Amino acid sequence: MVEREHRRTGPTVVAVVTALGVMVGGTGCAGGGAAAEDGRTGADSIEVVRQSAAALQRAGSSKARTSMEMATGGTRVTIRGEGVYDYEERLGQLKVMLPQDPAGAAEHRPITELLAPDALFMKNRGAGVPADKWVRVETATLSDGNLVTGGATDPFTAAELLRGTRTAAYVGRTEVAGTAVRHYRGTADLDLAARRASAGHRDALKAAAEGFATADVPFDVYLDDQGRIRKVRHRFSFVNGQRKGTVAVASTTLLYDFGAPVDVRLPGAADIFAGKIAEP
Repeated sequence: MVEREHRRTGPTVVAVVTALGVMVGGTGCAGGGAAAEDGRTGADSIEVVRQSAAALQRAGSSKARTSMEMATGGTRVTIRGEGVYDYEERLGQLKVMLPQDPAGAAEHRPITELLAPDALFMKNRGAGVPADKWVRVETATLSDGNLVTGGATDPFTAAELLRGTRTAAYVGRTEVAGTAVRHYRGTADLDLAARRASAGHRDALKAAAEGFATADVPFDVYLDDQGRIRKVRHRFSFVNGQRKGTVAVASTTLLYDFGAPVDVRLPGAADIFAGKIAEP
């Protein structure tokens, strides 16, 4: 049974990507095929992609793998995550693996992340946070709406972003992890996605629309015959306040094992760290 307890606390959270010193990176994926093969072109393709979030809700739950590709200096880094997500309750849990330090130091301990409609909870955050405490951040207060902050894009937020699809073209048939899928490529608009998103994700997407360098988000999405997302890759661009440049991040979410059991228990107020988080 899912336990839900949402309390507001006041720590200023240093984003995972900031802790890594991550600055730039990410490219799209390629594909081929004739749109006529499926007959889904223009407005039809746009509507098919927009409906993919609803298809996930009908599926109920799934397992998820995530990756976020960036570059810092001349070094490309990838942050990987793995976990489960409940699309009806809109709750998920990921174990996020940070990359090894460029200097060759020991690998970081995995960060456990709990994903809720309006909040991100992180454990093993480090930087002065006790091992038995969680860090809580309201996603609507983040300039990226937590699309990149936690090192993984919330799977349902990634789907809700596609509700804002402005353009989409059917690329062709292919396979993802042995499952037959249809590949679509297009661009989503964060402002439109925020207006069409469910209540729990609307404010976060509004924040992203204001915080990113552009509201346009190019994507490649792969849908199975039930219209469910099997794989989606977004390419985000936002302003880096430290170096006054534009940061590019490629986020990929892979969904599988639909109907998998999910048991996400959000921490109570006593388990949330209320102190100041040290700079890494």
